[in-house]
Amino acid sequence: MEDMPPGFRFYPTEEELVSFYLRSKLEGNREDLNHLMNRVIPDVDIYEFNPWDLPQFSLHLCHKDPEQWFFFVPRQESEARGGRPRRLTTTGYWKATGSPSFVYSSGNRPIGVKRTMVFYKGRAPNGRKTDWKMNEYKAIDEEASSCTGATATPTLRDEFSLCRVYKKLKCLRSFDRRPPPAAGVEIHEPVPHRQGQDVAEIRAMSSQGSSSSGDDGNPSQSSNLSAMAVDHDDLFCNLDEFWDSILK
Repeated sequence: MEDMPPGFRFYPTEEELVSFYLRSKLEGNREDLNHLMNRVIPDVDIYEFNPWDLPQFSLHLCHKDPEQWFFFVPRQESEARGGRPRRLTTTGYWKATGSPSFVYSSGNRPIGVKRTMVFYKGRAPNGRKTDWKMNEYKAIDEEASSCTGATATPTLRDEFSLCRVYKKLKCLRSFDRRPPPAAGVEIHEPVPHRQGQDVAEIRAMSSQGSSSSGDDGNPSQSSNLSAMAVDHDDLFCNLDEFWDSILK
């Protein structure tokens, strides 16, 4: 992400993850699109690694994201034979939590299934819960599901799943992160100003200061300049008026 501007993030919606990235990976018809997706979401068998080792495998656009990482996970041999996937690592295991839920398109049509998992250190049933979590997405096979009817259990494409790995933070995420207010400091609402009032006051102070020429180092002149600086900052109290004046 070194060549990206500050603030750039790969932050897709669940619909985009399933309908575009995962479905395009499953179809694999376009080489140019596959090359583009490989720059964003790598193929990794995440169950061969501990979750804290996975961020190093994220590529390019997600490599320095401190909060979430995306991976295409190939189907395991046990799944191909109709069995259950093996979700063990060298130090623990992933355990599903809650019930699977549908991922819907903007037209309220189910397009995938989402399952949430939590990583536990140790071995079941005595594992210790960690802050590492994962969302596993699988796409619905639309052709097979349309043949079986709307009320039947949808058929899933399991050649690849798309996993979002993240760590549950004990503070707000980076978008909302801010330092706590200092002890004893009160935050007051800004006093509304009449449009043009501050400019008139600054001009009046400026003319008053210029009339007392020859007073280099005079404390009164310094205080006037300080007051001018504070009033200048107050120009931005009303942001709506400020941006309106800029855009006109």
